[in-house]
Amino acid sequence: MRIVCLDLEGVLVPEIWIAFAEKTGVHELTRTTRDEPDYEVLMNYRLDILNENNFTLGQIKEVIESLEPLPGAVEFTEKLRSKYELIILSDTFREFAGPLMKKLGFPCLFCHELEVSNDSIKAIKLRLPDHKRKSVQYLQKLNFEVVAAGDSYNDLGMLKTANHCMLFNPPDQLVQEYPDMPVGRNYEQLMSFIDQPNS
Repeated sequence: MRIVCLDLEGVLVPEIWIAFAEKTGVHELTRTTRDEPDYEVLMNYRLDILNENNFTLGQIKEVIESLEPLPGAVEFTEKLRSKYELIILSDTFREFAGPLMKKLGFPCLFCHELEVSNDSIKAIKLRLPDHKRKSVQYLQKLNFEVVAAGDSYNDLGMLKTANHCMLFNPPDQLVQEYPDMPVGRNYEQLMSFIDQPNS
């Protein structure tokens, strides 16, 4: 049986941190996993900025509530789930993802959690280090054929481990570094790739 694993931000929904950076005018928060391969380094960098500016979880949630899935993402997700099992493997947080998951029809989501006190984000609680790659490995042990798609450095473990993978709207640098990985630029291309008997 074929199962599909997708990244969330940049694939189905906008980048949450970029949206928050635009809302607050704090340009340093535009840094994402496209720029920093080490996710823990990136999140500690973000938490330092949040603390310096006294930003709260409520302020971030307010921005997230205003976001919509990327154009065509809802229809793509509906079509995909009618044909395959879908798991979103994301480095986002349960406290962030709710509003966007609702707009996508609540697909299955594996992500992390936050440690919060008085509406202030104190720390991140990773579900499991390198959880995207490990999730794919365990799905394969359950005899699933895994097709994966993502757009950033933190997706590479998942992509390299999957039976079939596609970079979806990645930065040019990633395409140059991994020229053998197929690249998709829209949902039609991604759906065709997933549908191929030997993607």
